[in-house]
Amino acid sequence: MKKPIYKGKIIDLSVETVTLPNGATAELEVIIHPGAAAVVPMKDDRTVVLVRQYRHAVGSFIHEIPAGKLHPGEDPRDCAVREVEEETGYKVGRLEPILSFFTTPGFTNEIIHIFVGSDLSPGTQNLGADEVLEIVEIPLAQAIDRINDGVIQDAKTIIGLQAVCLRLQDR
Repeated sequence: MKKPIYKGKIIDLSVETVTLPNGATAELEVIIHPGAAAVVPMKDDRTVVLVRQYRHAVGSFIHEIPAGKLHPGEDPRDCAVREVEEETGYKVGRLEPILSFFTTPGFTNEIIHIFVGSDLSPGTQNLGADEVLEIVEIPLAQAIDRINDGVIQDAKTIIGLQAVCLRLQDR
């Protein structure tokens, strides 16, 4: 049984009574999310483009890779390309999938598809009214250091940067 609690622009929340694989019955809160795409934009093998964006939920600016919510039926690649240009003002010439992951599967079905973007060229930044950010271009090695010293705390950004770093080491 599914009891809708809230329907919003980004998420839907419901309480579901389910039978688990072990036969037990449980009442679970579930957040339905359309998914997202994120990109690690690389100016070259050493320089990554991040955004330092204000996030009200955590009450401060945080460093992130560009990302955005999927529109209904949208291909994650299309979302990725759109979000990089809207947030950073760079067009992506080459886009390669890295991985997809569930953000917090204990209560949401949100999946984020991460790509690495390269062959960047000037485009047009187009921020939404709720997007307060600045562009930060730093060496990838320094971004990894910012993970290790706790400056970068966003999960998708940590996963994306570390995955790209591992890819470059394998070359």
